Amino acid sequence: MPYTPPAELPRCGVVDLGSNSVRLVVFEGHGRNPLGIFNEKAVLRLGRGLSASGRLNDEGMHQAFTVLHRYHAVARAMGAQPFEILATAAVRDARNGPDFVAALEQRLPGVPIRVLSGIEEAEYSAEGVLCGIPTADGILADIGGGSLEVVRLAAGARGQSQTLRLGVIRLAERSNNDPVRARAIAEADMATVPWLGEAANADLYLVGGAWRALARIHMGQTGYPLQMVHHYAIGREEARDLAGLISTAGRRALERLPAMPRRRIDDLPFAAVVLRRLLRATGVRRVVFSASGLREGWFMQRLPQEVRRQDPLLAAGHELAARLGRDPSLPPALLHWTSALFPYEAPEARRLREAACWLSDIGSHDHPEFRSEQAFLRVLRQPGIGLDHHARAFLALTTAMRYEVESDAPFLHPARMLLDVSSAARAEVLGVALRLAYTLSAGTPDLLAGTSLSLRGAQLVLRLQEDSGVFAGESVVRRLDRLAQTLGLEAATETTRAQAA
Repeated sequence: MPYTPPAELPRCGVVDLGSNSVRLVVFEGHGRNPLGIFNEKAVLRLGRGLSASGRLNDEGMHQAFTVLHRYHAVARAMGAQPFEILATAAVRDARNGPDFVAALEQRLPGVPIRVLSGIEEAEYSAEGVLCGIPTADGILADIGGGSLEVVRLAAGARGQSQTLRLGVIRLAERSNNDPVRARAIAEADMATVPWLGEAANADLYLVGGAWRALARIHMGQTGYPLQMVHHYAIGREEARDLAGLISTAGRRALERLPAMPRRRIDDLPFAAVVLRRLLRATGVRRVVFSASGLREGWFMQRLPQEVRRQDPLLAAGHELAARLGRDPSLPPALLHWTSALFPYEAPEARRLREAACWLSDIGSHDHPEFRSEQAFLRVLRQPGIGLDHHARAFLALTTAMRYEVESDAPFLHPARMLLDVSSAARAEVLGVALRLAYTLSAGTPDLLAGTSLSLRGAQLVLRLQEDSGVFAGESVVRRLDRLAQTLGLEAATETTRAQAA
């Protein structure tokens, strides 16, 4: 019997039927950050031979019938409703595309099958990127097997878009598997999109499996401390060098590269050619890799506007606090309580501090001996797509310090590698302050209300209200001293009388 999810955690499923691969994702919930609870991919190469024959690959179609029947069965068994199949470049461009869709509809009665236009595909991809990077500014490039969608993003708004026949399979066939010819083809095609040059000195956002494979190779080459492609960012010259290496190396050299996916080894030189031409055409300063694209865009379009307008970073904090914390009314009080420590705070720094307050109790149900490490890893590796790598590192280090970890604990190494000295110091101050707040308040806003912090000259002053249930015991004094030392100040305590009603 199919599973029926609870009303507050509805499930939906979408299939991305592309020129190279097909993927099913089942999402759970209706929160601001899409939460995929099932993800399965099969390589069909439907678009193989399309440039020459104008038709979908026969073997790919035969495999598609079997795979899509399975995906439909999985979605039904998991209680995913709605369930929809989105077909992209190969199906849209092939002469036998309509016949293939008709055969699918006959085998999967009642299942919506949509063949996206190039513009629709670009729109979904843009929605997916903006889901995780709401202020994205630059050019989005979504590469598949059959096409490359490019979209102008301006301060979080979607602008012009165009589809080019520069997917990795199609470009390989158009160039007769010659990367030198592929460069000329890619350059000529991009020359038809004059607005690509409008994003000079902005960012290039890359979506698609071939791009993600390039990111993993670069991570392996550089020993990057966080093996997470989403929000991985590299400078223009690094991206140019990576693309040059991949597009010109022989097969044996490619096989020796770290993290080289063998199934993509034939495609990556052409993905690299497209990347290098994009860098030249756009003049961007930086490349940002995104793991969210068409499928997440489909999910986002199903959400109410009030949910879509939420800050994804803070939404992730709220969701974790609701699931793992003890009192959802405490984080706003913590935000106010810690504000005295950061008198000249920039808006982005305050946003991170607010997120840290929401995450500050997520280890409450973990084993005390492992609480700091568990909480650290939970934050660093959480699936929320609104967290870039700097935010992950800052919030993870803050959370670990809140649980009184030793500053030189080995598991903190990835966060320290990702943060500059100033950001790491700020995370330590905030984490130690939160530890003091929880010691005073037992994790309740009522007890926290009987205390306050202030900076007075070279002193950090903790005020305690009489008869409020808090006092300067040994653990409070010890943690206040540590906070003062972290700030380079002297600790002091004062007791105040409660005001008469």
